[in-house]
Amino acid sequence: MACCGGCLCCQCCCNEGETRTPEELTILGETREDDDDEILPRKDYESLDYDRCINEPYLEVLEGLDNKKAEKHEAIKWILVFAIGVSTGLTGLVVDFFVRLFTQLKFSLVGRSVEDCSENGCLALSLLELLALNMMFIFISSVLVLIEPVAAGSGIPEIKSYLNGVKIPGIVRLRTFICKVTGVLFAVAGGLFVGKEGPMIHSGAIVGAGLPQFQSLTFKKIRFPFPFFRSDRDKRDFVSAGAAAGVAAAFGAPIGGTLFSLEEGSSFWNQALTWKVLFCSMSATFTLNFFRSGINYSKWGSFQLPGLLNFGEFKCPDGDKTCHLWTAVDLAFFVLMGVAGGLLGALFNCINKRLAKYRMKNVHPKARFIRVLESLLVCMVTTLVIFMSSMTLGECRDLVSTMTNTTSQEVNSTIRRFFCYNDTYNDMATLFFNPQEVAIHQLFHQNATFSPVTLSLFFVLYFFLSCWTYGVSVPSGLFVPSLLCGASLGRLVANILKINFHMQIYSGTFALIGAAAFLGGVVRMTISLTVILIESTNEITYGLPIMITLMVAKWTGDFFNKGIYDIHVHLKGVPLLEWETEVEMDKLTASDIMEPNLTYVYPHTRIQSLVSILRTTVNNAFPVVTENRDNEKDFMKGNILISNNIKFKKSSVLTRAGEQRRRCQSMKSYPSSELRNVCDERASEEPAEEGQDMLQQMLDRRHVPYPNLNPDQSPSEEWSLEERFRPLTFHGLILRSQLVNLLIRGVCYAENQSSASQPRLSHSEMTEDYPRFPDIHDLDLALLDPRMIVDVTPYMNPCPYTVSPNTRVSQVFNLFRTMGLRHVPVVNAVGEIVGMITRHNLTHEFLVAKLRQHYITI
Repeated sequence: MACCGGCLCCQCCCNEGETRTPEELTILGETREDDDDEILPRKDYESLDYDRCINEPYLEVLEGLDNKKAEKHEAIKWILVFAIGVSTGLTGLVVDFFVRLFTQLKFSLVGRSVEDCSENGCLALSLLELLALNMMFIFISSVLVLIEPVAAGSGIPEIKSYLNGVKIPGIVRLRTFICKVTGVLFAVAGGLFVGKEGPMIHSGAIVGAGLPQFQSLTFKKIRFPFPFFRSDRDKRDFVSAGAAAGVAAAFGAPIGGTLFSLEEGSSFWNQALTWKVLFCSMSATFTLNFFRSGINYSKWGSFQLPGLLNFGEFKCPDGDKTCHLWTAVDLAFFVLMGVAGGLLGALFNCINKRLAKYRMKNVHPKARFIRVLESLLVCMVTTLVIFMSSMTLGECRDLVSTMTNTTSQEVNSTIRRFFCYNDTYNDMATLFFNPQEVAIHQLFHQNATFSPVTLSLFFVLYFFLSCWTYGVSVPSGLFVPSLLCGASLGRLVANILKINFHMQIYSGTFALIGAAAFLGGVVRMTISLTVILIESTNEITYGLPIMITLMVAKWTGDFFNKGIYDIHVHLKGVPLLEWETEVEMDKLTASDIMEPNLTYVYPHTRIQSLVSILRTTVNNAFPVVTENRDNEKDFMKGNILISNNIKFKKSSVLTRAGEQRRRCQSMKSYPSSELRNVCDERASEEPAEEGQDMLQQMLDRRHVPYPNLNPDQSPSEEWSLEERFRPLTFHGLILRSQLVNLLIRGVCYAENQSSASQPRLSHSEMTEDYPRFPDIHDLDLALLDPRMIVDVTPYMNPCPYTVSPNTRVSQVFNLFRTMGLRHVPVVNAVGEIVGMITRHNLTHEFLVAKLRQHYITI
């Protein structure tokens, strides 16, 4: 076992596989006391409603939709996708402009001070200037995160969760966008080892979520009458396009952005969405390229700067016929670098996980300003390390120029000569006293000018400081710090091979492979990262070595722990669904993992019952059922299909009578005296006599397609077991938001009227409050008539996806994930509902617990 290796990575990471008892696993959302324990998925995260609700209002919309309207609707989508790409590109342009502006002002000011003080001996003043500027920038960035806490970090774990189908509160709000964009430019300018590329992905996703809505929850006056795409289904598709546009703008990689959105996020995908996402990515890339090329080179329309991160041109010097970018022999070294990158990435993730857990227990529960102090502490330590190492640990190196003129000029303009004279420069200061993108460019293209000692010290310092920084309360990306850290390692390997083994190699290639190896070991991305790096280098010949390196790095790192984004998703307790389940999970069926304790409604239900259900439960959907009296004879004879129904329900802690009693107890606290009186009447009623057929009385009075008990009738504790667990015929699902909407709008009818007299709501009226539907506590209960009846059948979804109790878990999982479902009713062969499956019933931890219980049972 890898735990025996003795390395720090093994010691702190291998405990992820330790066992837990089923009792601990079934209490989802709890954590154990030990720091090394896993955090189980929380149940307060909700799923998105990606599946369409095919109810009568929706069908009315479809009836009025012809081919011309459908084509117009599709054309509007393409226009919005283009607008999302352009907006994301412009966002990247603004961030890049101000980061460059603040960084150049800071480094020019401090650089001049250092050059002047090197002779006068006043370096303390230069250090104070650098500290003041950095801490001011970081303070602003950290305060913005206090305003909107979800703006912290890169945002990729949250967007990945959102695209997986989990609703993360506040993740795609306009206020989050403002705090994220403003915070990241100050965080990068403040000298922290963070990147702006990760937050660009989050910013693009927010643009994708908000722009097609034509409304804002932050600024409530922004609300246009354009409700066509106000649904979770459309919003998640646009978020996929926005996230891909963010990647494309960050790296100039539109194809890589499309693959990123596919590989890391969306669980539901189709060909039409692929085209839209690619078009959005292309729009973002060329928008950013157009404006950056025009601003930096005054050549409008030249398209010379495709992304925020530019790797430059990898090219051998003219006339050097012995130079080659890479050969087949180099592949062996690339594989070894992939192994090293995977090991170092696993160590990075392990340390960062420990730090994140420490913050969760000791920083986040305290006053909010403690987070600001932590950010300032990290900033102060980082600034001291940068300054002291540049002044004391750097070596004076001769400038060797064997590159093309353009590249040589770009590199030479960014060297730092602190305490070095006679055409030499300080190699450590050149790496630390430049923006991170410039340092990466130096490592890729500066030829034989960094000493092995400098590269080793730089790697160690950057490794631990970037690991400490990722997770503080500022917007922060991880791509660029990981690339820079890996590039220094790759350049170190190249120097060793050149100096000690006298090999003819291209140092820039080894720096690039080192960057890919370390980044792959940290994030564990394969397909999309390969394409992103190829597009960033603009060199297709690097495809094979990059792909091999990333694969080896991922396999090596996966042996110890998960990728950094998966770790942070797990730490947040998000119930993320992986691509597929483990093979042994097929020993379980839907009946093993479903929730048998159902809260249901009848097709015709009194307002008092609906209010009670909504006030005493947190369910987001309710089965619409009728009691199947036609099967009572088979039920009494022990028909196996019906007895299964009883078997599932007998495990319920709350009987239906107990549930009714609990609802009535809750109703007594309502302000309406009539509601309280009705509950008292329910409690004092005697069970109906045997010969009294309440069902027939209702059928005589009402002509509806669903037979129903009298809405006044309640289950009684004196009912027999057979009566209490009478089979329930499943007719559809109705959402909590729909029920609350019906109650608020007074959609009901009196008992002496037909259900046809009930007011009808259109599809636009049902969805106009999206995304924040009213809550049951927003109801004025004093105005409700508790005896009025609500006919829910026009508004329920009569044809949701269902599974059989004997369906294998892998089939349930694939259906749930690929179709983006929120609820899966479990219905037996005769149409009776026996349970419900939600996202939490399909998480890995829950399935493992159920599998252990299965082994104990057999």
